[in-house]
Amino acid sequence: MKVINLVLNVLWLLLCGLWMAIAYAVAGIICFILIITIPWAIASFRIAGYVLWPFGRMTRERQDAGAASCAGNVIWLIFAGWWLALGHLATSIALAVTIIGLPFAWANLKMIPISLMPLGREIVSTDERFAGW
Repeated sequence: MKVINLVLNVLWLLLCGLWMAIAYAVAGIICFILIITIPWAIASFRIAGYVLWPFGRMTRERQDAGAASCAGNVIWLIFAGWWLALGHLATSIALAVTIIGLPFAWANLKMIPISLMPLGREIVSTDERFAGW
């Protein structure tokens, strides 16, 4: 299973992971520059690492996430989340045109919810390749 995850992650990295990780890193840098948005920057960098190497990992809701995460997600959605979601959508459309890119297009579509609402989620290891993104 680890070899398959490695192959999928390398293909993902070459086809779309690097570009999307750069987009999340740019959003994180902008959030760090604005100082008050540092919590969003940390979430953005965490998701950039996940988007860079997603197979063998999944996201799940944190048990301690509360109203602050919900309010933070609304602010993120307005200022950065929808741009990143559009990036995932555009990348998935481009990947869907090719036969080898179809599974990666689907994986990109599954990442849209976390790009829209990253706060209150954590990234955990899993043995499943396409585990409940």
